[in-house]
Amino acid sequence: MTNESTVSETTDTQPASQTPATSPAPAKRVLDKSDFPYDWEVTENIWVPMKDGTRLSARLWMPKTDKPVPAIMEYIPYRKRDGMRGRDEPMHGYFAGHGYAVVRVDMRGAGESDGLLRDEYLQQEQDDAVESIDWISRQPWCDGNVGMMGKSWGGFNSLQVAALRPPALRAIICVGFTDDRFNQDIHYKGGCLLNDNFWWGNIMLAYQSRAIDSDIKPETWKEETLKRLDEMPLWPQLWMEHPTRDDYWKHGSVCEDYSAITVPVFAIDGWADAYTNTVLTLMEGLSVPRKAWIGPWAHVFAHDGYPGPAVNFLGEAVKWWDKWLRGIDNDTMDGPMARVWLEDAMPPETVHPVSRGRWVGVDSWPSADVTGRELSLTYGRLLDADDAATGHDDHEIVELCTLPNHGLTANEWMGAGVPGESPADQRMDDGMTMTFDSGVLSDDVEILGYPRFDVKLSSDKPVSMLFAQLSDVAPDGAVTRVSYGVMNLTHLQGQNTIVELTPGETVDAFVRLDVCAHRFPKGHRIRLSLANSFWPMFWPSPELATLSLDLSSAKLTLPVFTGKDCEGPDPDAQCAPLTPTTVLSPGHVDRTITYDLVNDSWTSITDGVGGVFGEGVYRFDDIGTVVEHNLKRELTLSNKDPLSAKYTITQKMRNGREGWLTDADIVVTQTSDRDFFYLKGFMTVKINGEESFHRDWDEKVPRRGL
Repeated sequence: MTNESTVSETTDTQPASQTPATSPAPAKRVLDKSDFPYDWEVTENIWVPMKDGTRLSARLWMPKTDKPVPAIMEYIPYRKRDGMRGRDEPMHGYFAGHGYAVVRVDMRGAGESDGLLRDEYLQQEQDDAVESIDWISRQPWCDGNVGMMGKSWGGFNSLQVAALRPPALRAIICVGFTDDRFNQDIHYKGGCLLNDNFWWGNIMLAYQSRAIDSDIKPETWKEETLKRLDEMPLWPQLWMEHPTRDDYWKHGSVCEDYSAITVPVFAIDGWADAYTNTVLTLMEGLSVPRKAWIGPWAHVFAHDGYPGPAVNFLGEAVKWWDKWLRGIDNDTMDGPMARVWLEDAMPPETVHPVSRGRWVGVDSWPSADVTGRELSLTYGRLLDADDAATGHDDHEIVELCTLPNHGLTANEWMGAGVPGESPADQRMDDGMTMTFDSGVLSDDVEILGYPRFDVKLSSDKPVSMLFAQLSDVAPDGAVTRVSYGVMNLTHLQGQNTIVELTPGETVDAFVRLDVCAHRFPKGHRIRLSLANSFWPMFWPSPELATLSLDLSSAKLTLPVFTGKDCEGPDPDAQCAPLTPTTVLSPGHVDRTITYDLVNDSWTSITDGVGGVFGEGVYRFDDIGTVVEHNLKRELTLSNKDPLSAKYTITQKMRNGREGWLTDADIVVTQTSDRDFFYLKGFMTVKINGEESFHRDWDEKVPRRGL
């Protein structure tokens, strides 16, 4: 999965930020070409041949030199010509300006590449990457040393390809990635179905609706485009058909065998993203030279860092490539294995442009600087070990039955650097949960790692979930979310199997909360909130279950950090010149929640107007191509019935120029009953104003423990 929301823009001739049009500009310096050791040139399209006759389309940045140079490959399905152009130019130009050839390859079935894209992370995708690396290494302009990098999909497959050990691959950089496709990607979390599975699958429908560029394939572009549309899967359905951690998800999950990776790894993510859990698990699992950054950022590269502060990711990446592709002895491996932004307490705000905190370091993971601190639970209170012996009875049974709409102010599963997506003040949601507060803290408490909640419980229904959230409560009562986690209780015997609960039977349950690094200040309180619903982030259980929790067995384990501060990454974020781009219409993202008092029904709407991430309608001036992507999400649920849940996504994707223009309308709705999910909708695609393709969907998928 990915979410590449960045766009460079110019208004008239003045370059602006390389962020969504509605976001504050990051602290980043755009360097002129004269600031670089090398000048470079860009080849708009080259063909990378596969042994089966397929050609992959690529864009090439080449430093002007007579000598062969190391190469860097990025390999994703997001259209190197008009999909990622705004992001690619300032990043890959920076590498070319430091003497690296950069090959930005579109995967089979994407952009102008031949073939069909049938799913994420297929073996064919990985095999093509291995062939591409080999081909690049044998070109006269390459000295035989190749690096691979990417964010999200590109971070995933950098790890996957590294595990296949192509001989010319020397090192990788992965950003916003996962090492476990089932537990840590956009489809499932804790065995619960993320509603972003539906969102992301629908975005893929729109992305793949765009026609192959007629300038690159003037004879076959329309024929190949229609074949792609005709054979494209209904993406959300693919992933809903695998609700357990089966072989489908194990494929491409490098946590299955970390030892397969034998090249150095630089891993990066941020607290506002959704992939942060895997940075430290990757550091723990690998045995190769490795290092990591966890900053405050959303799902963006760190030189575009939002929330700020941004850092000079591209400069550090050059040092990384210098060491591992050129053999230059430098300081890129100096300092702690992982540099982590430890966040200070901040007022909760949905628009969160800057994070307060400081950089700390750990030399390994697990770290000797992190120890587990257990807190017990009694009615409304979190108790330290010293208080636990007298704090509760032997059996304190409480009943937990949360209204289905709990979670309305949690906001996005994954931050994309768009204003309004951060968690709001959690007081409203906490009012629907069971909360447990510590006493007022007499000293600061700092944590770094994975909190965990354990409890013995029983359920009156066979299918339910357990939600746990860790929050910072300020003296004025404001509640800031620090971390959360969910667990599908039918997965307690393992994520690869479904064992429904026997009503009334006690089981040992747990929730592993997301990794976090936070300072709870003196005078604040620590809060644990428990629930068994979390909408609209997760699809609700089919019945409103009541969980009976034995508080005498319950404990919250906090990863208390006592380590040291460290020097953070270079704050002077830089990039190469931006892509010549004109914003034709500013974009914005509207977010609203409404309540129907008659039907006890809540509706959550996110409406990306002009650009799905607020980037606006824009034109890439050097190729005369206009891009517009509107996406509206509407999620409705009545507290009277979890089966009332309904999710509709409406999209318009327009892309092209005179004589080559795609206009796609896509509407898909997801509903469910006790036994099945239902996906219904349509796609209509016009090419140059004439309807060229139409498809209707009416599919159902068994729920199987969801």
